[in-house]
Amino acid sequence: MTFSESRPLPATRRPVEPKSEGEDGIHDLIGVGFGPSNLAIAIALAGMGDVGVSTHFIEKQQSFVWHGGMLLPGSDMQISFLKDLALPRDPSSPFTFLAYLHEKGRLMDFINQKTFFPSRLEFNDYLRWAARRFDACVSYGEEVVALEPEVSGGTVDVVRVVSRGVDGRSKVRRARNVALATGGTPRVPELFAPFRSVPRIFHSAAYLSNIDTFGFDTHPAPRIAVVGAAQSAAEIFLDLSARFPNGHVDMIVRGHALRPSDDTPFVNEIFNPDFTDFIFHQSEPRRRALIADFKSTNYSVVDADLIARIYSLLYQQKVSGEERHQVRRLTQVTRVAEAEGGIVLDLSIGPEGTEGRAVYDAVVLATGYARDSGRALLAGLEPYVTVGAVGRDYRLATAPGFRPSVFIQGTNESTHGLSDTLLSVLATRGQEIADAVLAARSASGASVAPVRRQMGRA
Repeated sequence: MTFSESRPLPATRRPVEPKSEGEDGIHDLIGVGFGPSNLAIAIALAGMGDVGVSTHFIEKQQSFVWHGGMLLPGSDMQISFLKDLALPRDPSSPFTFLAYLHEKGRLMDFINQKTFFPSRLEFNDYLRWAARRFDACVSYGEEVVALEPEVSGGTVDVVRVVSRGVDGRSKVRRARNVALATGGTPRVPELFAPFRSVPRIFHSAAYLSNIDTFGFDTHPAPRIAVVGAAQSAAEIFLDLSARFPNGHVDMIVRGHALRPSDDTPFVNEIFNPDFTDFIFHQSEPRRRALIADFKSTNYSVVDADLIARIYSLLYQQKVSGEERHQVRRLTQVTRVAEAEGGIVLDLSIGPEGTEGRAVYDAVVLATGYARDSGRALLAGLEPYVTVGAVGRDYRLATAPGFRPSVFIQGTNESTHGLSDTLLSVLATRGQEIADAVLAARSASGASVAPVRRQMGRA
């Protein structure tokens, strides 16, 4: 028998309802994208009390979902639940993961698990729970296609945010500040680029929405390749091995071995918010050296327990004599072709580059993401903003006479450190941007209620 709270108790402090538009029809802030980054800003503003800031967020997905293509059964977070959207700066916030558990009636059950790492499915549910509080100021199913300056008397006070809905109709909203958080674009290696329209070659970002569409569950022994050597590739490799026990799954890895991520305590301090200050104020060569030194925390690495599970799987296959799955190390794809009934990969194998060939029913590209600072959108604001010139508060440098602030999130690794693309600093970064928006509103002469700044270390 499972004992749990019979019903959640009411929250002790409720956030202020967001205002979706100012009295003049101009938003103080429009967020482009409504994933965890802009959600963290919304939460920070809600926690400030009724300061009269009007916000709106535009999200191209039909509803809030965080990495929906990789919400695999059994996959856990790689970050502590304590680094949620609010707790590092305000442990009493009603938007913490603990508040979510309490409201759902699972707090004691979660505690009994004795873990800092919830499942990815549960953390996505937490994010959706928080996002629903802002439904009144979010437009889902719209994609922002342009940012345009509204020039008056030689100055720009407002940015026009142009979006397009699924029906093809455009809509224009006006904002005094814009926060870009568009996430990464799936990176497709050059050899695979001509095959983007081939259904059985797809990126890991769309893994769950694709893998069940091919009828492999009735296939006697599907052959599937996973290209990549990082966490997503490892998770997919194990998922495919369980999903199709009679199949043949290859993980194609350029290196000699799967490398473990370094999540030891001293190294993990690079994800603390105060490390952002430290790295930002270093010289550019020093920043590059620091980021290169700590690459093993985030790139082309796999959790050690996942590596152990893969090794155990391969070992048990050796014991049984049925080696259906393999990690093909020191292997690179040199050519891709379609053949009747399959995808043909030409391979360079081993240190000598021995030529090989394999035919697969499907190929999953676990090859990461590209982040371009929203250059396509920012092109409409030339020559007012300088792409790549980002301040400590995530604000782009702007020309004289351009009064709006444009904040960039998730693409500032080279200036703000490895945590910029991760969840670790979201609570603090959201507060910093919220403070900047509030300061800009105050500077414009609008009345602003006093704010108690609550910042903390993750």
